[in-house]
Amino acid sequence: MDQDLKENIMGALEQVVDPELGIDIVNLGLVYDIDMDDEGKTTITMTLTSMGCPLAGVIVDQVKAALADIPEVKEVDVNIVWTPVWSRDMMSRYAKIALGIQ
Repeated sequence: MDQDLKENIMGALEQVVDPELGIDIVNLGLVYDIDMDDEGKTTITMTLTSMGCPLAGVIVDQVKAALADIPEVKEVDVNIVWTPVWSRDMMSRYAKIALGIQ
């Protein structure tokens, strides 16, 4: 997968907002990896801010919807992982400022 396509996918994922924090999943540092095979099957490896997140299904649906407009993406698989464990250190400067974290 070329860098432009990866940037397109990350840009689309910035439209997916964590409902609890109101910040997108990219700036929160929840997206760990993007992989695409030759047929366009795209695997998004990501985590959630909390293991018991009741909105996991909503976020997965939003990820799939966000990538639906990218022609190279034929199928989306969202792989939720808990390692490494998410922490505030993974957030972008933007997300920390928006949430008032120093």
